[in-house]
This record gives sequence, structure tokens and C-alpha cells, in this order.
Amino acid sequence: MSASSLLFKSTRVAGLEVRHRIVMAPMTRSRSTQPGDIPNAMNARYYAQRASAALIVTEATQISPQGKGYSFTPGIYSPEQVAGWRLVSKAVHAAGGRLFLQLWHVGRMSHPDFHNGELPVAPSAVPFEGKIWKADPATGVGTMVDCPTPRALTTGEIKGIVADYRRGARNAMDAGFDGVEIHGANGYLVDQFLRTTSMRFLKQVVDSVADEVGAERTAIRLAPFLTARGMACPDILPTILEATQYLQTRGIAYLHLVEADWDDAPQFTEEFRQAIRARFTRPIIVAGRYDKVRAEWVLSKGYADLVAFGRPFLANPDLPHRLANDLPLATFDSGALFGGGRRGYSDYPNCRDTGRAGEVRKRRTSMPAPPTRSTFGSVAAIQSNQRHRFKPTAGSKVFTGHPNQASDSP
Repeated sequence: MSASSLLFKSTRVAGLEVRHRIVMAPMTRSRSTQPGDIPNAMNARYYAQRASAALIVTEATQISPQGKGYSFTPGIYSPEQVAGWRLVSKAVHAAGGRLFLQLWHVGRMSHPDFHNGELPVAPSAVPFEGKIWKADPATGVGTMVDCPTPRALTTGEIKGIVADYRRGARNAMDAGFDGVEIHGANGYLVDQFLRTTSMRFLKQVVDSVADEVGAERTAIRLAPFLTARGMACPDILPTILEATQYLQTRGIAYLHLVEADWDDAPQFTEEFRQAIRARFTRPIIVAGRYDKVRAEWVLSKGYADLVAFGRPFLANPDLPHRLANDLPLATFDSGALFGGGRRGYSDYPNCRDTGRAGEVRKRRTSMPAPPTRSTFGSVAAIQSNQRHRFKPTAGSKVFTGHPNQASDSP
């Protein structure tokens, strides 16, 4: 590690002193206990293994049953879910880590099967092209399925959702988290409202959460250049810049920016980075297939204060150590992203454990289904649950992170 490396210089974020600037990006893994979408001991082990990150942002977590859009994702609205997340926060803190929970409402990115046959909700009833990952509850086999045209939310329902964000934030703090990150990116509900060029919903959500848990414990994730999922909007960049000014005034903990990173994605220009920085002087986290060289570049330019890594953290739980010492990185098993047990999830070794940094192991692509409620808290039982299998659809696009975004930022 070079003495001039900015990636390994200490800094402060959300009032926390951190030793370096490597953040673990939120990544959907679909391994909550069923029924009930409850975090479990296996999840606690997974996150604790990665506690050397400067900050962990958890997988997106639905604030209500209506906010769900993918199979087996965890929630933060029931007492059982809060208790499950408390296992996670205690494990991460015991390992010396810090973590924010990501608050999530998918809006129209959902399917009637998650809502007793009712349509998903959105700012307006507009058809769009979008897919979500849905597993057959009887077999555990998952596939990407089309989202239907949603129904429009009423004014009263919008107020209720804002209240759900507030309750989710309070529940997260009760579960022992260091703060919360509002998922305002990747085509989900907050982002859907932003693409109408209206900031009203974003302001309502941010104000509600910040008033409940404090602005210093409130953050948000935005995706200015997202065009997939029917999110192309000619006026989104001015809207994002206006939102950034508001977030600066509100004094939130940090701004998390997702960079589109698929092959023909719009470029996250330096001009826009400069415009963001001019309006937001508090900590900025960036995410989007960064490697060590690009991370050093974005930090040296002052466009970001921390860099989030997603996929590299999957197979390299000790990623900061490997980057600091220029060690090889292991490759993750793409067939084990969603659903299943510890295999391809919490069984990747630290390089110190194996003595063979960067070891790539052969793995099965079929995975056991998430644990049932009867196995809640029992890692041994979770590991032995081999009855169901997860199989990605042939030819379908594989997504990671902020649920189902093909990047380090689901």
C-alpha cells in the first residue's frame, strides 16, 4: 500500500471515524427466513465477515409488505424482523464494523404474487419494461418475470408510505444500526417520483426519517444516469442537482451516488460530478464497478469521499486487506447470488484463513432455498437445508446489489 493512497486514509462519515474509505455496497442476496422475510443468524455471519469495511450498507430492506418486489428479501416492519436485524447489528459491531440499513419501497418494480393478487403501486399507472426475481415457493426455483402496469397511488396512500419510512427508520435504530440509507435509486419508488421531476416525495421521506432518527443518521442513494426500467427522463439531472442542494441544507450523513455501468450506459461525466460537489460538501459515496485505480482517481479529484464496492466483497470478505496489500481477488459464483444457504454466501474464506488469496473454488450452481422459520437462528440447520434448488433462467441478465441492478450497486 502506497503511503500516498487516499483509499486508505482515515475519514469521518455519519459522525463515525473510519480507518479507510472502502464501503460495502448494498447487494440483494434473498436469504431471509421464510415465512416472514426475517433476517437470521446466517445473515449475521455474512455481514460480520465483512465488518472490515469502513461502512456496510445492507441489502435493500422493505419498509412494508407493499414495498416488497423480490422473493426472500428482508423487511424492517415486524417485531420478528427487528429481532433478526438485531442479530446482524450485534455481530457486525462485535467484529468492529459499522452499518446502515437501506430503507426500500420498490413501487412499481414488483408483482401481484407478492400482494395477494393486487397490482404494485406507483406515482401513475404507466406501462413500463421491468423485471423482478421471483421464486416458486414450492420449489425454490427462481426466474426473472415481467412487472405489470401498476396502479396509481392516492394522496392518502402516499402519506401512509412516508409514515412507513419513518417507522422503518425507527425500527432500524431499535435494531442497533448506526443509521439508515433511503433507497432513492435504480427505478424504485423514490426514483419513480423523481422522474416525474417532482422532489416533493423525496423531501417528505427525507424529512420524516431525519426528524425521527436525526439527519446525521440519515442518508440517501440516487442514480442520476439510470435509463433502464423505463426511467429515461430528460429533466432528471437538473432535478437531481436541485435535490442535492436540499440534501446539503438538510445536513444528511452522506449522499450515495450510483453510476450506470452496463456496456452502453450513459457516462457519469466530470462536469456533473463537479456540479454535484459544488452543491454538496458533506461526504459523498460513489459506486459502480470501481477498482483500486479508479477509486484512487475519484478520491484524488475530490468527487467522492468514500467508494462502495459490491461484487468484489462477495467472494472477498476481507476486501480492504486484499486491496491494501495488492493481493489477488477471488471470483464469486454468479449462480449463488439469489436464494439458498451459506454456499456462495458465507463460505468464502479470508485470504489469511486459506493462505491462498484469490483462490477460486469450483461450486455448484444450484442452491438450497432460504431457510424456513423453523431454522431461524440455527446456522447448522440452514447449512443442511438442501431440499430446494435455485436455478437462474438461461440467458437472463444476472443482477447483484441494490436488488437486481447489474452493478456493484443493486
